[in-house]
Amino acid sequence: MGVTIKDVAKAAGVAPSTVSRVIADHPRISASTKKRVKKAMKEMGYHPNANARSLANKSSQSIGVVMPAGADKALQNPFFPEVLRGISSIAHKMDYSLLLNTGESTEEILEGVQRMVNSNRTDGIILLYSQLNDPVVNFLLEHDFPFVVIGKPYERIDEITHVDNDNVRGGKEITEHLIKQGHERIAFIGGSTDLVVTVDRMKGYQLALEEAGLPFLDEYRIHEEFLESGGQQAVNELFALPEPPTGLVVTDDLMSIGVVSMLEKCGKLVPEDISLVSFNNVYLSEITRPPLTTVDIKIYELGLQGAKCLIEKVKNKSEPAKRIIIPYQIEYRASTKEREVPFYK
Repeated sequence: MGVTIKDVAKAAGVAPSTVSRVIADHPRISASTKKRVKKAMKEMGYHPNANARSLANKSSQSIGVVMPAGADKALQNPFFPEVLRGISSIAHKMDYSLLLNTGESTEEILEGVQRMVNSNRTDGIILLYSQLNDPVVNFLLEHDFPFVVIGKPYERIDEITHVDNDNVRGGKEITEHLIKQGHERIAFIGGSTDLVVTVDRMKGYQLALEEAGLPFLDEYRIHEEFLESGGQQAVNELFALPEPPTGLVVTDDLMSIGVVSMLEKCGKLVPEDISLVSFNNVYLSEITRPPLTTVDIKIYELGLQGAKCLIEKVKNKSEPAKRIIIPYQIEYRASTKEREVPFYK
Protein backbone atom coordinates (compact mmCIF):
# COMPACT_ATOMS: atom_id res chain seq x y z
CA MET A 1 0.00 0.00 0.00
CA GLY A 2 1.30 3.47 -0.95
CA VAL A 3 2.07 6.39 1.36
CA THR A 4 -1.03 8.39 2.32
CA ILE A 5 -1.67 11.90 3.53
CA LYS A 6 -2.18 10.47 7.05
CA ASP A 7 1.29 8.92 6.91
CA VAL A 8 2.85 12.24 5.89
CA ALA A 9 0.89 14.09 8.58
CA LYS A 10 2.12 11.69 11.26
CA ALA A 11 5.74 12.02 10.13
CA ALA A 12 5.53 15.83 10.02
CA GLY A 13 3.61 16.10 13.30
CA VAL A 14 0.62 17.89 11.80
CA ALA A 15 -3.01 17.14 11.01
CA PRO A 16 -3.92 15.55 7.64
CA SER A 17 -5.87 18.72 6.79
CA THR A 18 -2.65 20.70 7.19
CA VAL A 19 -0.90 18.44 4.67
CA SER A 20 -3.78 19.06 2.23
CA ARG A 21 -3.42 22.82 2.70
CA VAL A 22 0.33 22.64 2.11
CA ILE A 23 -0.29 20.74 -1.13
CA ALA A 24 -2.77 23.46 -2.13
CA ASP A 25 -0.18 26.15 -1.18
CA HIS A 26 -2.63 27.74 1.25
CA PRO A 27 -1.40 31.24 2.23
CA ARG A 28 -2.30 30.81 5.92
CA ILE A 29 0.14 27.93 6.42
CA SER A 30 3.47 29.19 7.76
CA ALA A 31 6.64 28.80 5.75
CA SER A 32 8.21 26.60 8.45
CA THR A 33 5.23 24.22 8.45
CA LYS A 34 5.26 24.04 4.65
CA LYS A 35 8.96 23.24 4.71
CA ARG A 36 8.49 20.49 7.33
CA VAL A 37 5.60 18.87 5.45
CA LYS A 38 7.36 19.04 2.08
CA LYS A 39 10.45 17.48 3.64
CA ALA A 40 8.36 14.59 4.96
CA MET A 41 6.67 14.16 1.57
CA LYS A 42 10.02 13.99 -0.18
CA GLU A 43 11.58 11.57 2.30
CA MET A 44 8.55 9.27 2.15
CA GLY A 45 8.20 9.47 -1.63
CA TYR A 46 4.67 10.87 -1.44
CA HIS A 47 3.31 12.44 -4.65
CA PRO A 48 -0.09 14.13 -4.45
CA ASN A 49 -2.72 13.17 -6.99
CA ALA A 50 -2.59 15.95 -9.59
CA ASN A 51 -6.23 15.63 -10.64
CA ALA A 52 -7.52 15.67 -7.08
CA ARG A 53 -5.34 18.63 -6.25
CA SER A 54 -6.56 20.54 -9.30
CA LEU A 55 -10.18 19.96 -8.32
CA ALA A 56 -9.51 21.08 -4.76
CA ASN A 57 -7.71 24.22 -5.90
CA LYS A 58 -9.97 24.85 -8.89
CA SER A 59 -6.66 25.00 -10.75
CA SER A 60 -5.15 23.13 -13.68
CA GLN A 61 -1.61 23.68 -12.32
CA SER A 62 -0.51 24.40 -15.87
CA ILE A 63 0.80 27.45 -17.73
CA GLY A 64 -0.07 28.01 -21.37
CA VAL A 65 2.82 29.18 -23.54
CA VAL A 66 1.87 30.69 -26.89
CA MET A 67 4.34 30.67 -29.79
CA PRO A 68 4.18 33.14 -32.69
CA ALA A 69 2.58 32.07 -35.96
CA GLY A 70 4.62 29.53 -37.91
CA ALA A 71 6.00 27.79 -34.82
CA ASP A 72 7.71 25.14 -36.97
CA LYS A 73 9.98 27.89 -38.29
CA ALA A 74 10.15 29.82 -35.02
CA LEU A 75 11.51 26.80 -33.17
CA GLN A 76 14.51 26.84 -35.50
CA ASN A 77 15.53 30.02 -33.70
CA PRO A 78 17.53 29.38 -30.48
CA PHE A 79 15.67 32.27 -28.79
CA PHE A 80 12.61 30.10 -28.15
CA PRO A 81 14.24 27.05 -26.50
CA GLU A 82 16.17 29.43 -24.23
CA VAL A 83 13.14 31.49 -23.16
CA LEU A 84 11.25 28.23 -22.57
CA ARG A 85 14.13 27.08 -20.37
CA GLY A 86 13.66 30.17 -18.21
CA ILE A 87 9.91 29.63 -17.97
CA SER A 88 10.38 25.94 -17.13
CA SER A 89 12.79 26.68 -14.29
CA ILE A 90 10.10 28.60 -12.37
CA ALA A 91 7.24 26.34 -13.43
CA HIS A 92 9.11 23.31 -12.09
CA LYS A 93 9.82 24.98 -8.74
CA MET A 94 6.17 26.01 -8.38
CA ASP A 95 4.86 22.61 -9.52
CA TYR A 96 3.27 23.85 -12.76
CA SER A 97 3.32 22.02 -16.06
CA LEU A 98 3.61 23.76 -19.43
CA LEU A 99 1.07 23.57 -22.24
CA LEU A 100 2.44 24.77 -25.60
CA ASN A 101 0.13 26.39 -28.14
CA THR A 102 1.26 26.71 -31.76
CA GLY A 103 -0.31 27.45 -35.12
CA GLU A 104 0.49 28.31 -38.70
CA SER A 105 -1.61 31.50 -38.62
CA THR A 106 -2.94 34.06 -36.16
CA GLU A 107 -6.38 32.48 -36.56
CA GLU A 108 -5.09 29.02 -35.57
CA ILE A 109 -3.25 30.45 -32.56
CA LEU A 110 -6.39 32.30 -31.42
CA GLU A 111 -8.46 29.11 -31.71
CA GLY A 112 -5.93 27.24 -29.58
CA VAL A 113 -5.93 29.94 -26.91
CA GLN A 114 -9.72 30.01 -26.85
CA ARG A 115 -9.78 26.24 -26.28
CA MET A 116 -7.27 26.50 -23.45
CA VAL A 117 -9.24 29.26 -21.71
CA ASN A 118 -12.77 27.93 -22.27
CA SER A 119 -11.92 24.37 -21.22
CA ASN A 120 -9.99 25.48 -18.10
CA ARG A 121 -6.89 23.65 -19.33
CA THR A 122 -4.54 26.33 -18.04
CA ASP A 123 -4.41 28.87 -15.20
CA GLY A 124 -2.64 31.58 -17.19
CA ILE A 125 -0.84 32.28 -20.45
CA ILE A 126 2.56 33.62 -21.53
CA LEU A 127 2.80 35.11 -25.01
CA LEU A 128 6.29 34.74 -26.52
CA TYR A 129 5.75 37.59 -28.98
CA SER A 130 4.09 40.98 -29.28
CA GLN A 131 2.52 42.15 -32.51
CA LEU A 132 0.24 44.90 -33.78
CA ASN A 133 -3.52 44.39 -33.40
CA ASP A 134 -3.22 40.93 -31.88
CA PRO A 135 -6.64 39.23 -31.52
CA VAL A 136 -5.18 36.89 -28.87
CA VAL A 137 -4.39 39.82 -26.57
CA ASN A 138 -7.84 41.30 -27.18
CA PHE A 139 -9.50 37.97 -26.31
CA LEU A 140 -7.51 37.57 -23.08
CA LEU A 141 -8.27 41.13 -21.99
CA GLU A 142 -11.97 40.73 -22.73
CA HIS A 143 -12.11 37.56 -20.63
CA ASP A 144 -9.98 39.03 -17.83
CA PHE A 145 -7.75 35.97 -18.07
CA PRO A 146 -4.26 36.09 -16.47
CA PHE A 147 -1.52 36.54 -19.07
CA VAL A 148 1.95 37.99 -19.49
CA VAL A 149 3.72 39.18 -22.64
CA ILE A 150 7.42 38.61 -23.32
CA GLY A 151 8.02 41.87 -25.16
CA LYS A 152 6.28 45.24 -25.17
CA PRO A 153 2.52 45.32 -25.86
CA TYR A 154 1.48 47.28 -28.93
CA GLU A 155 -1.25 49.13 -26.99
CA ARG A 156 -2.86 49.29 -23.53
CA ILE A 157 0.66 48.98 -22.18
CA ASP A 158 -0.33 50.04 -18.64
CA GLU A 159 -2.95 47.27 -18.43
CA ILE A 160 -0.74 44.35 -19.51
CA THR A 161 2.02 42.77 -17.46
CA HIS A 162 5.06 42.39 -19.69
CA VAL A 163 8.75 41.55 -19.49
CA ASP A 164 11.00 43.27 -22.01
CA ASN A 165 14.30 44.98 -22.76
CA ASP A 166 14.78 48.61 -23.72
CA ASN A 167 15.01 47.75 -27.40
CA VAL A 168 15.01 51.35 -28.58
CA ARG A 169 18.04 52.14 -26.47
CA GLY A 170 19.72 48.86 -27.45
CA GLY A 171 19.15 49.57 -31.14
CA LYS A 172 20.58 53.05 -30.76
CA GLU A 173 23.65 51.95 -28.81
CA ILE A 174 24.60 49.09 -31.13
CA THR A 175 24.19 51.36 -34.20
CA GLU A 176 26.37 54.02 -32.55
CA HIS A 177 29.10 51.39 -32.24
CA LEU A 178 29.26 51.14 -36.04
CA ILE A 179 29.12 54.93 -36.46
CA LYS A 180 32.06 55.39 -34.09
CA GLN A 181 34.03 52.95 -36.23
CA GLY A 182 33.65 55.22 -39.22
CA HIS A 183 30.63 53.71 -41.01
CA GLU A 184 28.21 56.02 -42.81
CA ARG A 185 26.30 53.58 -45.01
CA ILE A 186 24.59 51.43 -42.39
CA ALA A 187 21.68 49.14 -43.27
CA PHE A 188 19.05 47.58 -41.02
CA ILE A 189 17.88 43.96 -41.38
CA GLY A 190 14.89 43.06 -39.22
CA GLY A 191 11.78 40.94 -38.94
CA SER A 192 8.23 41.95 -39.81
CA THR A 193 7.18 45.50 -38.93
CA ASP A 194 4.08 43.93 -37.35
CA LEU A 195 6.37 42.84 -34.52
CA VAL A 196 6.90 45.46 -31.80
CA VAL A 197 10.49 44.29 -31.18
CA THR A 198 11.41 45.05 -34.81
CA VAL A 199 9.81 48.49 -34.67
CA ASP A 200 11.60 49.42 -31.43
CA ARG A 201 15.04 48.26 -32.57
CA MET A 202 14.61 50.07 -35.87
CA LYS A 203 13.59 53.23 -33.98
CA GLY A 204 16.87 53.07 -32.04
CA TYR A 205 18.77 52.60 -35.31
CA GLN A 206 17.00 55.64 -36.76
CA LEU A 207 17.76 57.81 -33.71
CA ALA A 208 21.46 56.96 -33.88
CA LEU A 209 21.63 57.86 -37.59
CA GLU A 210 19.75 61.12 -37.11
CA GLU A 211 21.94 62.21 -34.21
CA ALA A 212 25.03 61.52 -36.34
CA GLY A 213 23.58 63.45 -39.30
CA LEU A 214 23.34 60.31 -41.43
CA PRO A 215 20.39 59.53 -43.75
CA PHE A 216 17.63 57.08 -42.81
CA LEU A 217 17.12 55.45 -46.21
CA ASP A 218 14.25 53.20 -47.28
CA GLU A 219 16.52 51.08 -49.48
CA TYR A 220 18.74 50.32 -46.46
CA ARG A 221 15.90 48.74 -44.48
CA ILE A 222 15.05 45.09 -45.20
CA HIS A 223 12.44 43.00 -43.40
CA GLU A 224 12.54 39.21 -43.53
CA GLU A 225 11.78 36.23 -41.26
CA PHE A 226 13.91 35.71 -38.13
CA LEU A 227 15.67 32.81 -39.83
CA GLU A 228 19.00 32.12 -41.47
CA SER A 229 17.27 32.14 -44.87
CA GLY A 230 15.85 35.60 -44.09
CA GLY A 231 19.37 36.94 -43.62
CA GLN A 232 20.49 35.44 -46.93
CA GLN A 233 17.61 37.08 -48.79
CA ALA A 234 18.43 40.45 -47.21
CA VAL A 235 22.01 40.27 -48.52
CA ASN A 236 20.76 39.69 -52.06
CA GLU A 237 18.68 42.87 -51.88
CA LEU A 238 21.21 45.15 -50.17
CA PHE A 239 24.24 44.24 -52.24
CA ALA A 240 22.40 44.74 -55.51
CA LEU A 241 22.24 48.48 -54.66
CA PRO A 242 24.52 50.95 -56.49
CA GLU A 243 25.99 51.94 -53.10
CA PRO A 244 25.80 48.92 -50.79
CA PRO A 245 26.27 49.40 -47.05
CA THR A 246 29.54 48.99 -45.18
CA GLY A 247 27.83 48.27 -41.87
CA LEU A 248 24.82 46.13 -40.95
CA VAL A 249 22.50 46.18 -37.93
CA VAL A 250 20.73 42.79 -37.84
CA THR A 251 17.99 42.31 -35.24
CA ASP A 252 18.49 38.57 -34.69
CA ASP A 253 21.58 36.36 -34.40
CA LEU A 254 20.17 33.56 -36.55
CA MET A 255 19.54 36.04 -39.36
CA SER A 256 23.09 37.33 -38.86
CA ILE A 257 24.52 33.85 -39.45
CA GLY A 258 22.61 33.72 -42.73
CA VAL A 259 23.99 37.15 -43.65
CA VAL A 260 27.59 36.10 -42.94
CA SER A 261 27.15 32.91 -44.96
CA MET A 262 25.65 34.73 -47.94
CA LEU A 263 28.32 37.44 -47.87
CA GLU A 264 31.00 34.76 -48.10
CA LYS A 265 29.28 33.33 -51.18
CA CYS A 266 29.41 36.83 -52.67
CA GLY A 267 33.13 37.07 -51.97
CA LYS A 268 32.81 39.47 -49.02
CA LEU A 269 34.12 38.82 -45.54
CA VAL A 270 32.99 39.99 -42.08
CA PRO A 271 34.56 42.17 -40.73
CA GLU A 272 37.22 42.77 -43.41
CA ASP A 273 34.69 44.04 -45.99
CA ILE A 274 31.47 44.45 -43.97
CA SER A 275 30.98 45.14 -40.26
CA LEU A 276 27.98 43.51 -38.62
CA VAL A 277 26.22 43.87 -35.26
CA SER A 278 23.34 41.79 -34.00
CA PHE A 279 20.85 41.05 -31.20
CA ASN A 280 20.00 38.25 -28.72
CA ASN A 281 23.37 36.61 -27.94
CA VAL A 282 22.18 33.07 -28.54
CA TYR A 283 24.79 30.34 -28.08
CA LEU A 284 25.55 30.33 -31.83
CA SER A 285 26.70 33.96 -31.80
CA GLU A 286 29.89 33.15 -29.91
CA ILE A 287 30.90 30.02 -31.84
CA THR A 288 30.16 31.26 -35.37
CA ARG A 289 33.02 32.67 -37.43
CA PRO A 290 33.53 35.46 -36.80
CA PRO A 291 31.96 35.63 -33.32
CA LEU A 292 29.19 38.23 -33.41
CA THR A 293 29.12 41.58 -31.67
CA THR A 294 25.61 41.37 -30.28
CA VAL A 295 23.16 42.78 -27.73
CA ASP A 296 22.72 40.17 -24.99
CA ILE A 297 19.03 40.52 -24.06
CA LYS A 298 19.25 37.87 -21.30
CA ILE A 299 16.74 35.48 -22.88
CA TYR A 300 16.67 33.03 -19.97
CA GLU A 301 15.91 35.86 -17.55
CA LEU A 302 13.07 37.10 -19.76
CA GLY A 303 11.41 33.68 -19.49
CA LEU A 304 12.11 33.32 -15.79
CA GLN A 305 10.63 36.72 -14.90
CA GLY A 306 7.68 36.15 -17.23
CA ALA A 307 6.78 32.93 -15.42
CA LYS A 308 7.18 34.56 -12.00
CA CYS A 309 4.86 37.42 -12.97
CA LEU A 310 2.24 35.05 -14.37
CA ILE A 311 2.14 32.81 -11.31
CA GLU A 312 1.77 35.90 -9.12
CA LYS A 313 -1.22 36.96 -11.23
CA VAL A 314 -2.72 33.47 -11.08
CA LYS A 315 -2.46 33.36 -7.29
CA ASN A 316 -3.72 36.93 -6.84
CA LYS A 317 -6.27 38.11 -9.39
CA SER A 318 -5.95 41.70 -8.12
CA GLU A 319 -2.19 41.80 -8.79
CA PRO A 320 -1.57 45.09 -10.68
CA ALA A 321 -0.02 45.13 -14.15
CA LYS A 322 3.78 45.30 -14.10
CA ARG A 323 6.47 46.33 -16.53
CA ILE A 324 9.71 44.42 -15.94
CA ILE A 325 12.70 45.68 -17.94
CA ILE A 326 15.63 43.25 -18.14
CA PRO A 327 18.93 45.15 -18.61
CA TYR A 328 20.81 44.22 -21.77
CA GLN A 329 24.56 44.01 -22.24
CA ILE A 330 26.53 44.42 -25.45
CA GLU A 331 29.05 41.67 -26.15
CA TYR A 332 31.82 43.18 -28.30
CA ARG A 333 33.37 40.49 -30.46
CA ALA A 334 35.05 40.18 -33.86
CA SER A 335 32.31 41.01 -36.38
CA THR A 336 33.09 44.74 -36.59
CA LYS A 337 36.14 46.66 -37.69
CA GLU A 338 37.07 50.32 -38.01
CA ARG A 339 37.02 51.60 -41.57
CA GLU A 340 40.52 52.32 -42.82
CA VAL A 341 39.24 55.47 -44.52
CA PRO A 342 36.42 56.58 -42.18
CA PHE A 343 33.33 58.23 -43.64
CA TYR A 344 32.18 59.59 -40.30
CA LYS A 345 33.23 63.13 -39.41
